[in-house]
Amino acid sequence: MASDILLIEIEDGVATVTMNRPGKRNAMCDELLHAIDAFFSNPPEEVKAVVLTGVEGHYCSGLDLSEHQARDAEGTMRHSRHWHAIMDKIQYGGLPVVSAMFGAVIGGGLELATSTHVRIAEPSTIFQLPEGRRGIYVGGGASVRVGRILGADRMTEMMLTGRKYNADEGFMLGLAHYSVGEGEALALAKELAAKIARNAPLSNYVMIHALSRIEDMDKAGGLFTESLCAALTQTSPDALEGLAAFLEKRAPKFGV
Repeated sequence: MASDILLIEIEDGVATVTMNRPGKRNAMCDELLHAIDAFFSNPPEEVKAVVLTGVEGHYCSGLDLSEHQARDAEGTMRHSRHWHAIMDKIQYGGLPVVSAMFGAVIGGGLELATSTHVRIAEPSTIFQLPEGRRGIYVGGGASVRVGRILGADRMTEMMLTGRKYNADEGFMLGLAHYSVGEGEALALAKELAAKIARNAPLSNYVMIHALSRIEDMDKAGGLFTESLCAALTQTSPDALEGLAAFLEKRAPKFGV
């Protein structure tokens, strides 16, 4: 599963997945996209959480325009939909994913980051959607994922002007959940991923799947879905173990 373009290390149930395109700011090409797809399509059974990051001081600088392929309208639509399918696989595959971000988080890199569940930014982080300045439009899901975070008004301004947000601004806007010092993102990402991996797997799965979908629902539908999720998790063996662990003042042993 691992390749030169995507490095994978697994320790204590956490997979650290590193985009590896040195000299390219980890720009996204078809080979890298396919490698990410392959990992999230069939993750190793022992993996309970994932850390996603990049090499040489950059997360991902977006689509590699030097490898751009000319496509007609149908081909472009299908390529965009392929991106959507992979981003959905990251967001809804059932594994919590933590992004350790620094340097470029631009275009498709921001689309990738916002498909993950926890995002940590170092001071060097730059968030940008420069597609409008290149005569194109986002195609990897930013309209929905980034738009939900920023709102349509702020995202429109961001795309029209090519505006860059730094780590602190991104944190205030919700593009990052944590703003840390230089060189601290990966360590915190691994710490948080390990903590998340110790949760009950079913609870993690339900949180990942339910919350963003409930956001799309009307109030009554959202509340009913919440009740179904509560019923599913609270009657599981892990819920009984969690309660017993609390009463016995010990760490729970989920999934054993």
